[in-house]
Amino acid sequence: MTLHLDSFTANRAVALQTQSEELVPSRYALRLGDIDVMVISDGVLPLPTQTMSTNADPADRAAWFKEMYLGPDAFDWALNVLVVRSGEQVILVDAGLGGQFPGFPRAGQFPKRLAAAGVDLADITDIVITHMHMDHIGGLLVDSVKSRLRHDVRIHVTAAEVNFWSTPDFTSTDMPAPVPDVLRSTANAFIDHYESKLHIFEDECQVAPGVVAKLTGGHTPGHCVVYVNSGGERLTFAGDALFPVAFDHPDWHNGFEHDPAKSVEVRVRMLKEAAASGELFVATHLAFPSVGRVAINGAAFRWIPAIWDY
Repeated sequence: MTLHLDSFTANRAVALQTQSEELVPSRYALRLGDIDVMVISDGVLPLPTQTMSTNADPADRAAWFKEMYLGPDAFDWALNVLVVRSGEQVILVDAGLGGQFPGFPRAGQFPKRLAAAGVDLADITDIVITHMHMDHIGGLLVDSVKSRLRHDVRIHVTAAEVNFWSTPDFTSTDMPAPVPDVLRSTANAFIDHYESKLHIFEDECQVAPGVVAKLTGGHTPGHCVVYVNSGGERLTFAGDALFPVAFDHPDWHNGFEHDPAKSVEVRVRMLKEAAASGELFVATHLAFPSVGRVAINGAAFRWIPAIWDY
């Protein structure tokens, strides 16, 4: 594995000199074999600590967040998207929150940060949607994004996900009261606008050479993850299969999970696989740049952040 200023940004260096750079890094590039990967931060949004651990004892929850210097009542939830270049294809994995939701001024940064990273929306050939929650598809509903995407862009999403949002069931979730209606309306708006561009798959889809999307279910019935394989190296983008608390408490439920029990099964399986393989691991809501590895830690797990190469 090589971590470097890759082809996404190297050929735009002169252009970037004329742009106003943010003081805090918002993109991180690496290469696996012949495939370039970049993690881009869409920003952060505040959420109640209870949302991260709806089945936990309140005292245990409070202790964990205190140990992590977070909370006690709310914390900042990171939002990450992925851009992958495989051959002639440029693949966007998820698209962040967008700017249409009041109350989240620090999220919805993906469009300007994608541009600052030297990636033109018109260059994107494929988009993978891990699932249709608003913080994964909202960025595609921004007018300036919709107008710049290619007319032939392919949007890959599972059949189970599309079917679920026709009549979504929130009975097993534990979300803040206004959220289900917003999730439903955002998913409907996404389908209405992009239905003709959807490439729907059942269990697995090869999006490009070395880039495979695979159904996991759990978080939503059609949730999928993305595997990047090249040159004997592998990176997994886990979407919302896990959250920061998952390493210490993989059995804690997240309020946004539509099938909490299956979500636990999915994340434990993925964490065990990552620990066994030593692969790189990235997830939507792990602190940026969300690149690291997983190790077994007794009955739980341990997150090992990658050393930045800069």
